[in-house]
Amino acid sequence: CGSLPAPPCCKTTGEGMSATSLHFLYSEWSDSRCRGVRSANAYVLVYDICCLDSFEYVKMIRQQITDLSNNSHKVPIIVVGNKRDLQKQRFARRRSLCVLVKKVWKCGYIECSAKYNWHVLLLFKELLSSTVERGYKHSHASICIQGALQGNRCSVM
Repeated sequence: CGSLPAPPCCKTTGEGMSATSLHFLYSEWSDSRCRGVRSANAYVLVYDICCLDSFEYVKMIRQQITDLSNNSHKVPIIVVGNKRDLQKQRFARRRSLCVLVKKVWKCGYIECSAKYNWHVLLLFKELLSSTVERGYKHSHASICIQGALQGNRCSVM
């Protein structure tokens, strides 16, 4: 396993905010169904856009989060398709996945490339902003995330 990387840190509205990430292997998640699920402020579920199995895993985790979490409708969940730089090798069209995640699952959706650092910092900044914003507004979490991502600052494609 080795040591986990330091959590990312983002500046939002002039204040330093930090994000802590939990990493679960497939076997760990099913054995620790309640650990961290109910107390999380947000979820970022990352899959490989070239690997259907990784998307199926994210699908299973999202379902467990919604089944186990008492306030899953209030906690932001964002699904992230990684390896956008390998666009031509993807297992499904971006549009169909985006519709599934946003319309059916009611989660935020963004694609990024960790290799080229494309949309990675934006992802954490907007996720942190949406969790802070959640305290002030009572809208659905996916609307808060998508509203933040689709503002004047960027266009999610």
